[in-house]
Amino acid sequence: MAEIQKVVILGGGTAGWLSASLMAKLLTKRIQITLIESSHIGTVGVGEATIPPIIAFNNALGIDEKTMVQRTSATIKLGIEFENWGQYGDKYMHAFGNIGKAFPFCDFHHILHAAKEHGDTSSLWDYSLNYQAAKAGRFAPLKTIPNTQLTGTEHAYHFDASLYAQLLRERAEQMGVMRIDAQVSKVERAENGDVRALLLDNGERVEGHLFVDCSGLRALLIEQTLGVGFEDWSHWLPCDSAVAVQSELPSDYEPVPYTRSIAHDSGWQWQIPLQHRMGNGLVYCSRFMSDEDAKEKLLNNIPGTPLNEPRIIKFKTGQRRKQWQNNVVAIGLSSGFLEPLESTSIHLIQTAIIRLIKHFPYKGICASSVHSFNEQFSREMTQIRDFIILHYCLNQRADSDFWRHCRNMELPESLAHKIALFSDTGAVFRHQDELFTEVAWQQVMLGQNCRPAQHHPLAEQLSQSQREELFGSLRTLINNTVAQMPTHADYLTRVKN
Repeated sequence: MAEIQKVVILGGGTAGWLSASLMAKLLTKRIQITLIESSHIGTVGVGEATIPPIIAFNNALGIDEKTMVQRTSATIKLGIEFENWGQYGDKYMHAFGNIGKAFPFCDFHHILHAAKEHGDTSSLWDYSLNYQAAKAGRFAPLKTIPNTQLTGTEHAYHFDASLYAQLLRERAEQMGVMRIDAQVSKVERAENGDVRALLLDNGERVEGHLFVDCSGLRALLIEQTLGVGFEDWSHWLPCDSAVAVQSELPSDYEPVPYTRSIAHDSGWQWQIPLQHRMGNGLVYCSRFMSDEDAKEKLLNNIPGTPLNEPRIIKFKTGQRRKQWQNNVVAIGLSSGFLEPLESTSIHLIQTAIIRLIKHFPYKGICASSVHSFNEQFSREMTQIRDFIILHYCLNQRADSDFWRHCRNMELPESLAHKIALFSDTGAVFRHQDELFTEVAWQQVMLGQNCRPAQHHPLAEQLSQSQREELFGSLRTLINNTVAQMPTHADYLTRVKN
């Protein structure tokens, strides 16, 4: 086995520079890193919303909140509001963080369910600090609600993906990553099938021992060169197109601290508020909506004036059959695609590069590491896939063929079991390393009108009067805490200055 000394990353953007940054931070004393990107090839660049694990990843790179807000036009994200996903006119939020008060062996929503049988009319989200802060347009970073042991706010960011990649590039180059601005004209292979070198259009030949494919949907190395194959999930997630456009913020607009996901008759629309503009996009299924109709629908439903021409993005939902093959590791869109409904694109880049560092083949590539890496990748992708399908299959809309198809399609066995378990008992079980928490699953299922047939018997440990006292104190604590927070806009101003 050949010792790994030279790592070549093909492609820049968020995937390439995130990979380069963390590897340089942790491995630069042992390896030489070269990143090849062409300034003539654009990136997909719609990954502008994130989830809370980005905070820890940024901290590992030495990027604090002040830097993030200043350099990437970032705003705070406390959750995602889903509009029209159950029935037309419905609205709920997948808010980050915990909800209510934790009880041993019995989740909070069971306590609320028991109370509703006695006439309680409150909502699960009345007991979510993140939700209440989001809808009030306020934010403060809190580990706990003051003077209690209840967890505080949990947040992520909306940001300009190109500015984030630029920030990461600066960090990576300061740590010794060499960048080459060129396109690949030929891939040179070794006798055993490995990639030996990349021949560039500027005449350079770049050798490597390990190649990281961040070439996006083209998947130049992992698919076009090595042909690992693709597992198509479009029968479960039929949307195959998106149109994206940026728009000006209205003069009186204050960016809200959450993402909006608005279902339409053939898919859904995102609105992602930044400090200087709004990110807009329409995800749709081309069997039910044409590209021109999608453009028109998006442009008729955006705040402010468009800043650029709408851009069509075609994709197929699914995963490469292997993320690591021979001496090529695919990271980002080259490894697979899951639509941005739950803002997981950047998270999947982060977990992939962390996984690579944990399995890094210093003394040479071995089959056990490759197998472990690929197995973990596939498990993570299928778990997130199921959570995204959940939003589609639980709809009760009857206004279009698209939504009827999504409601009646056959589900993956793993997801069908999860829905049946919650419907029957109100229970959600997840694997220890699964991304989305029990509370996240509960919010989507309850938000889209999937009501459990029973509550846990331990919910009866409190009398109705005790439940009312608990609910009242929780609402008071949460509302008082939110009232003390600065507005979202004021918080951003304080951080920037």
